Amino acid sequence: MMSKNNRPTSPHITIYKNPITSYLSMGHRIAGVFLSFGMLLLVFFLLAVAGGAEWYNWAKWLIGSFIGQLVMFGFTFVFFYYWCTAIRHLAWDFGFGFEMETAEKTGIFALGASAVMTILFWAVLLLI
Repeated sequence: MMSKNNRPTSPHITIYKNPITSYLSMGHRIAGVFLSFGMLLLVFFLLAVAGGAEWYNWAKWLIGSFIGQLVMFGFTFVFFYYWCTAIRHLAWDFGFGFEMETAEKTGIFALGASAVMTILFWAVLLLI
């Protein structure tokens, strides 16, 4: 592709289509960041437990609210997604799964497995 002044331009995000593996890799890194924030929520809850009944009841109400449950559901999905994609990365460290077709299939599998594990986790949690 040439620009108006006959100089070549490099492929841009609107021209180049990333393979699904690049999106899954970006998702893995973003999931790591979200897990870090989720750990801060865990520390908050543990501090509330240590703070006495009033703080515990407030934290329990917050986590039990619709928004709190939505955040916890998202955190659960991110946890399972990070775990599944970490297993993929571990396989890559041993030299397996580098073929593009295999990488795409295992990536889609990791995404699906994360969704299934999240739903199963919450189904068991809500039934107890």
